[in-house]
Amino acid sequence: MISVEGLKVEFGVKPLFADASFVVNDQDRIALVGKNGAGKSTLLKILCGQQQPTAGKVSQSNDSTVGYLPQVMKLSDDTTVWEETRKAFASRIKQKERLDSLEREMGERTDYESSEYMALVDRFTQEHERYMMLGGEGYEAEMERTLMGLGFLRTDFQRPTAEFSGGWRMRIELAKILLQHPDVLLLDEPTNHLDIESIQWLEQFLQQSAKAVVLVSHDRAFINNVTNRTLEISCGQIIDYKVKYDEYVKLRQERREQQVRAYENQQKEIADMKAFIERFRYQATKAVQVQQKVKQLEKIVPIEIDEIDTSALRLKFPPCLRSGDYPVICDEVGKTYCSRVEGQEPREVFAHVNLTIKRGEKVAFVGRNGEGKTTLVKCIMGEIPFDGELKVGHNVQIGYFAQNQAQLLDESLTVFQTIDNVAKGEIRLRINDILGAFMFGGEEAEKKVKVLSGGERSRLAMIKLLLEPVNFLILDEPTNHLDMVSKDVLKEAIRAFDGTAIIVSHDREFLDGLVTKVFEFGGGKVKEHLGGIYDWLGDHLQVLQGNIPPQTPPVRERSDVARNIPAGQKNSYAERKEWQKRVNKAEKAVKECEATIEKLEQQIAEMNRQLCEPKHATDMELIGRYTTVKQQLDEFNDQWFLLSERLEEVRNRVD
Repeated sequence: MISVEGLKVEFGVKPLFADASFVVNDQDRIALVGKNGAGKSTLLKILCGQQQPTAGKVSQSNDSTVGYLPQVMKLSDDTTVWEETRKAFASRIKQKERLDSLEREMGERTDYESSEYMALVDRFTQEHERYMMLGGEGYEAEMERTLMGLGFLRTDFQRPTAEFSGGWRMRIELAKILLQHPDVLLLDEPTNHLDIESIQWLEQFLQQSAKAVVLVSHDRAFINNVTNRTLEISCGQIIDYKVKYDEYVKLRQERREQQVRAYENQQKEIADMKAFIERFRYQATKAVQVQQKVKQLEKIVPIEIDEIDTSALRLKFPPCLRSGDYPVICDEVGKTYCSRVEGQEPREVFAHVNLTIKRGEKVAFVGRNGEGKTTLVKCIMGEIPFDGELKVGHNVQIGYFAQNQAQLLDESLTVFQTIDNVAKGEIRLRINDILGAFMFGGEEAEKKVKVLSGGERSRLAMIKLLLEPVNFLILDEPTNHLDMVSKDVLKEAIRAFDGTAIIVSHDREFLDGLVTKVFEFGGGKVKEHLGGIYDWLGDHLQVLQGNIPPQTPPVRERSDVARNIPAGQKNSYAERKEWQKRVNKAEKAVKECEATIEKLEQQIAEMNRQLCEPKHATDMELIGRYTTVKQQLDEFNDQWFLLSERLEEVRNRVD
């Protein structure tokens, strides 16, 4: 699909990489790896044609298409979520318009026997067949599945894109790219703005529906689940490993050990030559041999070694006071935001939250974006008011990492000075090692804070936090700007931390083996789950698949259509007939649910119209009815999602 030959890219004296050659084939799932600044994003831009290499050739099949998702892009804010996503099918919509035009022309003409009319019929037939081969008008159902898979609710579809954050608008762009079904998908950090459920949906999509994929990601679980091949950019070369990431790590370690041995042998050889030259430089009888050694020395190409792996670096938090037995206790805590728009009802983020975090526990806050994880953190920090009672325990010293922490750094200091000012004792002797582990090695340590990017500032703020004497860590998405080595260093530091930690994260690999309790945010509630992140994911997946009763409204009990029957026992006519009955029952349940949703949406639209009128602005009865109907709509939307998944499951069993 894409062929790369002799590729070379250089921005300064030293090229990023040179003489790179590889091929992206159909069904390849490629992880593009390398340290920050190695040229991963640059290579993706070259593959999609947005940037030209210094030398070399990139060839693409004439009939192949490429979809590219960059880390940062300009986003449109002049339409709704649905209409923006619909742009992915612009060519199919134009094709439908051509079909409609041909159909109108056939209806207006009366020369049925003429050759021109027959040619028109043939053209219409060919266009219609091509249109149906592309999926016809079934794209709207595909749009709905994709948007909901990426975390949108049906009630979001008609909302203006301008109402959403940059992360949610990036999800819209990702949906558009996936819906176009390009032959090659180029994805640069696609999970940065996704929650755990959306990441898992994307994994499944890429495994089952994508053709060829080249992706850059620091989410180890994601690339292990998706990829089957690894391209590493290292020491100015692109090395092709025909294995997934975890296996690549082992092979890379073996390769580095070989590099080290070869480097040591070469250094010994160079030292011997220099010693010979220095020893016999002024002896006439050795002049010929000396000149030979000088020429040999000039021809030697130095062996480069990959940057030393600092994953073994261990950080330990400085000593701190012992906190009380229960650093955080929430009793009936709730948070509601009042709308600034007149006539619009307040938004309840969560209510009746009861949780206790014991000293020494490491817990995770998980759930879809916007469900209140960061809001509860701000309640604990005392940054916003809330309902109920929230107690922070005795002698609790909180170390808080949020995205705005980067804005609090002193811009006049260098990276080294920032860390040197907080480092105490023996740790001061290891500042350079610590900075290197977080991608501030060498000259990077002398940069002023004011010239750092947002991601670099976040990493620096994280290092600063690691060196402060605290006994309670609250980390809000701490891994967003860290590479895998840095994440390993941070994970080990938190694991060895004697205090308590709350970690808000969507990175499964980072949370695995680190947390022993998971608090799930969703539907205005916070549920406690004992065990690690994969224990919660297993329970959560069972709920979604209907294998255990979900704690949801009674309406969901109607949809017990996907009871498990062993695959080998469903091939007889009677069994297929039984499954077909279940399909019919599931289809009926979906239609009934959709009809109810439509009625509720009509009621909400009517109440919205009434609430916009001044005379109803303070009508508490109307506002109460609106809140009740809105909650019912959310419940039925969730129900529709489950019913649709179960319908697909029983259909697959029949097939």
